[in-house]
Amino acid sequence: MRFVSWNVNGLRAVLKKGFEDVVSAFDADIFALQETKLQAGQAAPDLPDYYEFWSYAERKGYSGTAVFSKRLPLQVLHGLGFPHLDTEGRICALEFPEFWFVCVYTPNAQNELARIDHRMEWDDAFREFCTGLESGVLPAGVPVERPGEGPAEFGTGHVDVAVLPTTQPGDATNPKPVVMCGDFNVAHQEIDLKNPGPNRGNAGFSDEERAKFTALLDAGFIDTFRLTHGQEEGAYSWWSYRFNARKNNAGWRIDYFLVSEQLRQRVQAASIYPEVFGSDHCPVGLSLDEFTE
Repeated sequence: MRFVSWNVNGLRAVLKKGFEDVVSAFDADIFALQETKLQAGQAAPDLPDYYEFWSYAERKGYSGTAVFSKRLPLQVLHGLGFPHLDTEGRICALEFPEFWFVCVYTPNAQNELARIDHRMEWDDAFREFCTGLESGVLPAGVPVERPGEGPAEFGTGHVDVAVLPTTQPGDATNPKPVVMCGDFNVAHQEIDLKNPGPNRGNAGFSDEERAKFTALLDAGFIDTFRLTHGQEEGAYSWWSYRFNARKNNAGWRIDYFLVSEQLRQRVQAASIYPEVFGSDHCPVGLSLDEFTE
């Protein structure tokens, strides 16, 4: 099974730069996006092999996530279950019979850590969300897409979450492992960015954000790139548009695939694709052994 994740920094712009060709070339089982910057119906990628699921921010032209899957999931969640955290379309979580697939776009702490309190609350809520899914517990009050429910055919995409039903207290499913991906907006260790010294304490490399990412790993999740590549240096997924950063590979690794500990032995490969342009991020990928009945 092949998964790809990409922060496209505005899907409408990337659609003009060969996005559909990129998706076709990867031919992934699941292709996840962050920072789509869309409202419902503002873009329609031509991806006939995929079912589509979208989460939108209430604020126009901001944030947003989407997941394209060749398989129909059992259900799709569009939030963490905290109304004040769920207005920016940062979660799109698909349940399959064997696992959960969670696409996340983590809030940026912003200059001078202006939004660090919000970020800390988000990180805690997201960790609890993922460990809850592992144990089969669904958060209450989350817009949910399920076959036969809602205003549109399941998997056709561009559904306004405001018209979806929501999960109820006590909703549950079978315990199963989690595959999570996306822009986590943090370089975990010094090896994960080109210039750690000058950036220490800045958004994306603050002690607070790094500690929360450590807590996520300590909760039972594995950074698949470090699992498969060890202490490899110079592997980055985001570069500033300034100072020829991408040309000079002065980047940060802030896009990840993490998996539950029980999937460790299924991890075949984790990849970064800096040759793919169109955004200030490049895609990252994960290959897992197929699940069998």
